[in-house]
Amino acid sequence: MTNVRDTLAELVRINSVNPEWGGPGESGVARWIRHFFERAAIEVWEEECLPGRNNVMARLPGADPNRRVLLEAHMDTVSASNMGFAPFDPVIDKGRMRGRGSCDVKAGLAAMVHAIYALKKHGHVPPCEIIFAAVVDEEHAYRGVLRLIESLQDSTLPEAAVVAEPTELRLVRANKGVLRWKIVTYGKSVHSAHPKRGHNAISDMAKVILALEDHFADLEKTTHPLLGAGSGSIGLIEGGEQINIVPSRCEIKVDRRLLPGESATDALAQCEATLAQLRAQHPQLDVGMEAPSLTDEAMETPAHSAVVESASRVLRSLGFDGEPLGVSFGCDCTKLSRAGIPSIIFGPGSIAQAHTNDEFIELKQVQTALEFYQQFLLDYGRT
Repeated sequence: MTNVRDTLAELVRINSVNPEWGGPGESGVARWIRHFFERAAIEVWEEECLPGRNNVMARLPGADPNRRVLLEAHMDTVSASNMGFAPFDPVIDKGRMRGRGSCDVKAGLAAMVHAIYALKKHGHVPPCEIIFAAVVDEEHAYRGVLRLIESLQDSTLPEAAVVAEPTELRLVRANKGVLRWKIVTYGKSVHSAHPKRGHNAISDMAKVILALEDHFADLEKTTHPLLGAGSGSIGLIEGGEQINIVPSRCEIKVDRRLLPGESATDALAQCEATLAQLRAQHPQLDVGMEAPSLTDEAMETPAHSAVVESASRVLRSLGFDGEPLGVSFGCDCTKLSRAGIPSIIFGPGSIAQAHTNDEFIELKQVQTALEFYQQFLLDYGRT
């Protein structure tokens, strides 16, 4: 069996860019993981999520078969186009390995599979049964973790989960949710030589954008002790047909980050109230919101929960800071939490390196993550 560094290199060499971003998907990584566990004589199987895209599941028995702990990581990556080097060539330099997915999240994935392998190799029996899941589609629509939850609900739900994401080896027990939707203004097209005969949808959208910016600024008045304030931003705008036609349509796409306790329904209602005020001020304004394309509400696992206390204890035993944090980015953890599984996020690497054109991982952190996952599995559920 390879060591964790070699495993990471092999995983980086496999192009698993999400098909949404023009890639081949996760099948190559799925085959590699399944073969790894088969060689280690660890029970492993696949579950179809999408055509040709399977989650990979593994099981390691525990002292109490009625209690289960889940380790979860995704296999897909974002696009590898426009990177500053060969994206699937895992070059090591000054203790770092570069490559697409090296940080997000193949480093955490490699550390998890090796932690399970180490327990089996050394004959350690964890207090609880271990379920491992490598899932598809985290970088697009979270369909892998949703299929995983369906599978888990067919038997005893895990009582704790650890999701691999780059947290710089810090324990994360809260993260923001994300809500994305489209707002459209409608006008009337005419020849640009006579603009007053028409109605400019782009000009109307300018009014909408200014009103939304004021609304987003108001969000800063409410803060969360771990996550700060909620936020909103406009990431995309599109409108018009050609330069000499007054535009009849303009659209923007809005990204709203939610705090624990904020519902997507309430956030949309707040935005609609802002638009209603704007319509009252500008009776000719024709603006509407479309249904959200993504809804994922925030997650917060209580500080006194067993999974947080166990992870904190293990980190302190390894000489690291065990104080829990919150993060602004979203991941599979929120879905597991809503399904009734107390969850935390932990992994090597920095989110600042994820999705970048110079993505890399500090190899020392990968080894530390392996040690954490292994010790956590031995610690959680002890009597």
